[in-house]
Amino acid sequence: MAERRKAQGKVGTWPGPAGIAAPWLWPLPGLAGPMAARLREWAAAEVAPGRLMPWLPVGFGLGIVVYFSADREPVWWVAAVLAATAITVACRLRASPVGFPVAIGCAAVAAGFTTAALKSHLFDHTILLTPAYSVGISGFVETREERERSDRIVVRVAAMEGARLTDRPERVRLTVRKGAAPAVGAFIFLKARLNPPASPFRPGGYDLARDLYFQRIGATGLALGRIDVRPPPVAPGLRLSFAIAVEAIRDGIDSRIRAALKGDAGSIASALITGKRDALSTPVFDAMYISGVGHVLSISGYHMALVAGVVFFIVRAALALFPALALGYAIKKWAAATALAAATFYLVLSGAEVATQRSNIRSADGL
Repeated sequence: MAERRKAQGKVGTWPGPAGIAAPWLWPLPGLAGPMAARLREWAAAEVAPGRLMPWLPVGFGLGIVVYFSADREPVWWVAAVLAATAITVACRLRASPVGFPVAIGCAAVAAGFTTAALKSHLFDHTILLTPAYSVGISGFVETREERERSDRIVVRVAAMEGARLTDRPERVRLTVRKGAAPAVGAFIFLKARLNPPASPFRPGGYDLARDLYFQRIGATGLALGRIDVRPPPVAPGLRLSFAIAVEAIRDGIDSRIRAALKGDAGSIASALITGKRDALSTPVFDAMYISGVGHVLSISGYHMALVAGVVFFIVRAALALFPALALGYAIKKWAAATALAAATFYLVLSGAEVATQRSNIRSADGL
């Protein structure tokens, strides 16, 4: 009992330092020292070799945020000069242990801001704002898609005529009758009913207008009547010539696959190689997405890694059969370069969607 009585004490206030008017402020001076020391430790750990590199994407994203926070559209060449200046300053300060991290962080922010400004400038185009009827359109066919019940073409407009037509988009996407789509590269004239790109039908739904904007398509519509193929008034440009060559390869592969495999089996096989998914029947398409395997049709990481990996293995194995090459040269680098070229060709052949571009970049990083 005596020991228990000795352990007991009186309850009192924690004595604070003298001279502080507000008693609730007195613990802060005592905590400031340990907190400052801890912050110094954290800062020293963050600036260790290689630790600042992950902050570069953060700075790049911050520059994009600054772009979207601007009150008006910035002048793209001014942004480019700003980014070039920031990169030059970072290169000049690369010997400074403090100035270089700060300068390269500012350069990352400027690069993000400039990228957004340049992207906006490159994709800026005219968009149809009101529906237009019986519009005469002449231009080159850039892409052709075969669907289950109809075909679809994208036309680069050379001339457009219509009553009360104030907006003249550069590219339009038109739905035509099944089997009536002209070949890619043909110069055509047709009558069409045009509509502005559709907005989402519900909040958070699929935004067709956004996707078409980044494809530089300013209107969608329906072809009316016959499609006339005419001699082109001018030769197709380099970009269109390249698109014609790629589309010819895609159509050839698609036709060969679907001639050997009929029905949805051929459509799925073609989608995995050429990226053309529109020929797939609606029941099978819906069943694949409802069951959660629809992502297999979208060419992305798995497909790109499979192509690059198979080409890398075959090329390296073939070169390893020759001792003079295997012992005297870096055949691994040769195989990696060949695999990267094959993956890039697969990227172009499949339509170069955003997911495929990201996967190609990651494949190049892995190789």
